[in-house]
Amino acid sequence: MNVYDFDNTIYKGESGVDLFLYYLKKDPKLLAMFPTAVSAIAKYKSTKMTLDDVLHKYAGIVENYAKTIEDIDSDVEKFWDKNSSKIKSFYFKQRKDDDVILSACIDVVLEEICRRLNIKNYIGSETDLENYKLVNFCYRENKVKAFKKRYPDAVIENFYTDSYNDQPMIDLAQNAYLVKGDKLIKIK
Repeated sequence: MNVYDFDNTIYKGESGVDLFLYYLKKDPKLLAMFPTAVSAIAKYKSTKMTLDDVLHKYAGIVENYAKTIEDIDSDVEKFWDKNSSKIKSFYFKQRKDDDVILSACIDVVLEEICRRLNIKNYIGSETDLENYKLVNFCYRENKVKAFKKRYPDAVIENFYTDSYNDQPMIDLAQNAYLVKGDKLIKIK
């Protein structure tokens, strides 16, 4: 089985940032949230806050904004109409039917692109759209937990990622590749 991270691995860029920019074009009031988002990212990257701290302090802002979105399904379709061309060519050359996409990208966004790519196996950050809540953030160690919960006996032959943040998944795989653009660098 081959397992792929999504953002910056098979997708050129960060889908969350691109989604923010998509909504910013629809709703310029979002620009007021930009300093808060940059501050949260900076504090996390500089290790002044843990990921749990960031989620605890800032998730409510995102959840409250999500409540104002009239038709998330339609927006996600339009988003992918514009951004599906950002899937990297290397992935199309080696794609297999049993591939698994494992990503911090929220499930409602990941589901649509996987449907378009005919990828049946994917795990993203789990959301409860009825209550506008993030249930499980699929990042770092949480990726291993989510993967093992869904595929308890699976053997990962190859894991592809853009970052050593995925070290827990790298450790789980028989082989691992760092993806830089369309270039694959074997790291395990």
